Parts: sequence; C-alpha cells; structure tokens
Amino acid sequence: QLQLVESGGGLVQPGGSLRLSCVASGGSPNYYAIVWFRQAPGKEREVISSISSGGDRTYNVESVKGRFTISRDKATNTVYLQMNSLEPEDTGVYYCATSVTFSNSGPLGPYDYWGQGTQVTVSS
Repeated sequence: QLQLVESGGGLVQPGGSLRLSCVASGGSPNYYAIVWFRQAPGKEREVISSISSGGDRTYNVESVKGRFTISRDKATNTVYLQMNSLEPEDTGVYYCATSVTFSNSGPLGPYDYWGQGTQVTVSS
C-alpha cells in the first residue's frame, strides 16, 4: 500500500518562501505522477502543480507560474514544491496525491493515494 506524507508547511509572511515535501513509501511510487493540491478555507480543493513519473515534465496552474517549482528526487521517493513570493491567497492545506496519468495541460486523475495535508498560512 502506497503512503504519502507531506511536510514543510507553516506560517510565513507575504513575499516569503516555503518548501513542501511529499515522501512516498510502499508500493511503486516512481510509477506515478504526483499532483499537489491546495484547499483554501471555504473553497474546493484545486490542482496547483504536477510532475510526471519520470520527473521530466511539469505542470503549474497559471496563478503559481513563476513562483512555484515542482521537482522530484526518485532516489528518495520525494516530490518537492518550492514556493516563492508567497501571497495571502496561497493560504490553505496542501495535499499531494498520485496519478497514473500526466497531461501537459493539467492532471486528469484519478487520484488513487493521498497524503494527510500540510497547512500553509501566509500572513503578516
């Protein structure tokens, strides 16, 4: 059974940076594309970024382009989300999930495995 664990969230001032980690264990984690989602208070969960199983293709939603970078280290089964120039609108719980597919125009799902989430709060 594949398990995902996110970490790296916290409280940061506007303009600051955080790096989130999603560590996979069990199963065959490098078989999957990984997707980062964000759920802001009172809003639906939304896709933020994704990376292919090989790590050679990435997708970022328009609102985070130029600020967020997704990467993966296959040796440690870890996917990172480097978040720079954070804005209050980036506040929310960030989840990583697996997907058997990857699309250059955005994840298609389904999302078989999920982490428990990590809270990011951007506030002065």
